[in-house]
Amino acid sequence: MEKNRQECLYHVSHRMSIPVNKSWRNLPHWHREGSTAIYWITFRLADSLPETELDSLKKEKKRFTSEHPKPWSDEIRKLYKELFPARIEAWLDAGHGSCLLAKREHRQHLIEALLKFHGERHDLISGVIMPNHVHLLLRLRTGTELARLLKGIKGTSAKWINKATGMTGKPLWMDESYDHIVRSKEELEAFRKYIRDNPVHLNEGTFWLEEREIPFQLVSDPLHQMLFAVDGQA
Repeated sequence: MEKNRQECLYHVSHRMSIPVNKSWRNLPHWHREGSTAIYWITFRLADSLPETELDSLKKEKKRFTSEHPKPWSDEIRKLYKELFPARIEAWLDAGHGSCLLAKREHRQHLIEALLKFHGERHDLISGVIMPNHVHLLLRLRTGTELARLLKGIKGTSAKWINKATGMTGKPLWMDESYDHIVRSKEELEAFRKYIRDNPVHLNEGTFWLEEREIPFQLVSDPLHQMLFAVDGQA
């Protein structure tokens, strides 16, 4: 199971050539200009990863990138995915931290924030709320900025969850989120399977899983075919 999860992470993280804008803080952010796009998004609770492990991981990543300057071969890229993103996913799934989202009443605040603009600013394709992190497949509607959308979802849910737990003033979410533009039907299906399989080890009632059947059409692109949801249908 773990080997399959790592292979899935490698597959869906392997980027194809496409005209996108890339911005950085601590995590990469990919943005496609001039059209709607489907995004794979991950964000997590602020206490979901052990700080000692993160510090060690940062040092390892720095050493790895120093020893393996880009451009990377497929073999080195796969090794990187196995050493770093796959390990982070394993830590998240181990249930570190407060795991506030395992409680239905806290998850509900996030669900309401997530679905508030579904069908208006974005279309939820698939999503899973784990006890300490979230994976989403969202198709943005034209004119929607991903950063602003996520800020609203995380900010609104944090306000109500912090109020319920008495943690007002403390950060609920890690400041940044990870996002990746989906570039093919195969990649989309791999992400959907990953979301579907993510909570298989959890007890019923400790997670939220949603998968929507939305009609799609393939749209021609100068460099590749991009998968879009049909406007106005959900």
